[in-house]
Amino acid sequence: MDCDRPHSDETNMSVALEKSATPDNLVIQSRNKHYSDAQFENRYWMGGDPYATAFFNALSVTFPKGETFFIETLKKYSNRVPPKLKGEIRAFIQQEAVHSREHDCFNEKLEASNYDISRLEAAIGDVMDSIRDMSPINHLVATMCIEHITAILAAEVISNPIHFADADKGQRRLWLWHASEEIEHKGVAYDTWLHATRDWSPVRRWLIRSTFMARISLGFVKNRTKGILDLLAQDGYTGARARWGLFRYALVGPALLRRIFRPWMQFFKPGFHPWDIDDRHLIQLAESKYEAAIMDSETNRLEPVESSKPDQQDRLKKVA
Repeated sequence: MDCDRPHSDETNMSVALEKSATPDNLVIQSRNKHYSDAQFENRYWMGGDPYATAFFNALSVTFPKGETFFIETLKKYSNRVPPKLKGEIRAFIQQEAVHSREHDCFNEKLEASNYDISRLEAAIGDVMDSIRDMSPINHLVATMCIEHITAILAAEVISNPIHFADADKGQRRLWLWHASEEIEHKGVAYDTWLHATRDWSPVRRWLIRSTFMARISLGFVKNRTKGILDLLAQDGYTGARARWGLFRYALVGPALLRRIFRPWMQFFKPGFHPWDIDDRHLIQLAESKYEAAIMDSETNRLEPVESSKPDQQDRLKKVA
């Protein structure tokens, strides 16, 4: 199937998104935040943990090139989808453009801290180029898969205070803002996929997306591990020590990767949709002025705070 196929049939457009679980009242908005002045208070800005810091540093390096690819992919479909989805694609593009800008700034700070990220950048560039060599529909399914991985990582880091409890304040704000918008637009690529494959059988659609997710996930783990170990080696963490530290961080202690295994597996369920889990409350939580409170690793709960806006405290109780 080719993305250049004309989609002028309004009946087909209305039918295409019947299976979408995206909330009708979802509003996707670009907040256009600026974090260029957020300096690293510590080299290991994740609370002094070199492994957690290397994990997020390596992840940041992937964002500018990856998000540029996502923008290119969805832009091709923006005039071939129903009006509501067209508006969501436009908002998705705006959000991703800002994410790319802010992580370019973050990555420049890594280089200013004497990290050589050229190998990591080359690796993600090679991956994106290999996907570009595929058909347009494969560009879309790859985008959809990566967006799901990003969204479940985002939900985990917002909902679980252990991850950013001791992180530098400025960097924590950057990552929580980014995470909130990844949750907000998590269904856009998927809905575009539903529309583009509306003539496919459910079995074909499931086989293609499941196969791609398996491939994308293996590549994600392999390439991020290689990048993380590269950054750790630049700080003198090598060999078994580095591998054990990374394993402990990802799967044993904070266990970021272990904690997202279940939502990752849900992608393989027939009839899956990212909005089967409505976690918009996490967007509100990351945005609210109580952001620091959720990071209190000692109490792991939010304390009542007086507010000049009477509805804020009620909202806090709902999302905490």
